[in-house]
Amino acid sequence: MKKSSKNRLTPQQQPLFPGNTLFDKIARAVCRAGTLPRKELHEAWEVAKRVRRRYRGGRVLDLACGHGLLAHIMLILDDSSPTAIAVDKTIPLNAKKLSAALIDVWPRLNHRIVYKEALIQETPVLFGDMVVSAHACGSLTDLIMDKAIEQHARVAVLPCCHNIKTSSTAGLDGWMDKSLAVDTVRALRLSSKGYRIVTQTIPDTITPKNRLLMGEYLPSTPACCTCL
Repeated sequence: MKKSSKNRLTPQQQPLFPGNTLFDKIARAVCRAGTLPRKELHEAWEVAKRVRRRYRGGRVLDLACGHGLLAHIMLILDDSSPTAIAVDKTIPLNAKKLSAALIDVWPRLNHRIVYKEALIQETPVLFGDMVVSAHACGSLTDLIMDKAIEQHARVAVLPCCHNIKTSSTAGLDGWMDKSLAVDTVRALRLSSKGYRIVTQTIPDTITPKNRLLMGEYLPSTPACCTCL
């Protein structure tokens, strides 16, 4: 089965992940839950491991979370985060089944994953948070970035479904693909707000919408009194 497959993983497919690696253990739990396509498993894993290589700790906010797999993996990879809140306008009915399958393997996650049905606009973000989102459609990515920027929270987004009507290309689409222009503007905006940005990609064998944008706010160093 291709990593980009949208077919749902089932308990019968656990033998596809026979190893003792952390990824294989997560994958088998996802198979037992029988709720997610293989594509979403690989997307969440590739995003989470890249984010955790850069940023540790803090409350995790998984916005436009879907089933909330990214929230779970973020805590599996870094136990110093106290909680993960998985937020979406509508949480799938079988999301708790996925959560239960993962908690069965990692009992330390129990009571630390919170699902919340809410609009992103109404979700409070705190300075120490780690805001993540994998494939928030169109302008939702911009909204998630706005929420993080307001509180100088760390942020990582994997954009998709670029909407040229609602997201700015700043005229760069004369030189580059329109969706790349949108993501370039997003990166430059984050940088202009005092963030140190990191741009990476996850494998395009999983998804062609594979540009990962990460950022951490770095406050300006105050001038010393002798320089004033």
